[in-house]
Amino acid sequence: MTLPHESIAPSSVTAIPLTDPALAERLTGRMAVVEQALADAVAQADRLADDVSHHLVDAGGKRLRPFLTLLAGELGDGSRQELVDAAIVVELTHLASLYHDDVMDSAPLRRGAPSVHSVWGNTVAILVGDLLFARASALVAGLGPEAVLLQARTFERLCMGQLHETTGPLAGEDPVEHYQQVLADKTASLLATSARLGAMFGGAPAEQVEVVAAYGEKVGVAFQLADDVLDLASTGEESGKTPGTDLREGIPTMPVLLLRQRVARGSGSDADRDLLAALDGDLSDDAVLAGVVERLRRHAVLGETRALAVRLAQDAAAELAPLPHGPVREALESFAMALVDRAS
Repeated sequence: MTLPHESIAPSSVTAIPLTDPALAERLTGRMAVVEQALADAVAQADRLADDVSHHLVDAGGKRLRPFLTLLAGELGDGSRQELVDAAIVVELTHLASLYHDDVMDSAPLRRGAPSVHSVWGNTVAILVGDLLFARASALVAGLGPEAVLLQARTFERLCMGQLHETTGPLAGEDPVEHYQQVLADKTASLLATSARLGAMFGGAPAEQVEVVAAYGEKVGVAFQLADDVLDLASTGEESGKTPGTDLREGIPTMPVLLLRQRVARGSGSDADRDLLAALDGDLSDDAVLAGVVERLRRHAVLGETRALAVRLAQDAAAELAPLPHGPVREALESFAMALVDRAS
């Protein structure tokens, strides 16, 4: 089955407040270059592979990772071509991981469009995800051995995060801490790499490279916690995903883990125990799932998750203290808070 390619969708990074007009103009222009180069990078000679590779690119997306690469590059010379290549590498890596994640999660929607596996099947989705990883690897090779090693280590963390999410915590391991490490590996690792590559290829001093990498780690966990809130609090039209999909598939999220923690510690109410029993029951019926989602929306654990996301975003912004004051540091601070403001 083939779907027609759509025109290149605008990214949503414009929603991130940039108070400096010159910086905003530079980044907007560079992101347009990245967007076109990304479309070129996923092009395949094979018609089926080309259609499937373009599917999520054409659906748009936040483009947070390439934006962060370009923004971190502004700590040095933000006009270098290597920054565009690095931005495409991180977005290709992210896209490839989505093709695989949606298969594992049985997700029916991604970015408001049918997920790849629901259109072409699991095997095609996995293979084209591998093709995109290959394209990212070929591109990063042109950036030199340090970038290749960084890409490999990031890919390893992505795989370990998915593995640990799939297998769950070991006996005696704290489920909340386990989950935060999963988020660090599955999400934060690539955001940290995005910032690191940007600062590296922008020519920023080594100490600033380390600062933005540490910032990216915390931003990534905060971002995913905000997504946990949005999975429950937003509509499918707003998020591009079916609300409660993670609940139906038994995928851990922070609100559910906090609810389990309450019950396990004996501080949960009868209503908490009843809700937990419903979560562990059959959620295949849409009405039952919607009812459980609504109960979680009203529960204090959702606010606790939101507060944790905000606190981590603030911690990420605090990591930037060694950077010089100016538009780039302000934009990085705004970037961190904008990611969690989505869940407010």
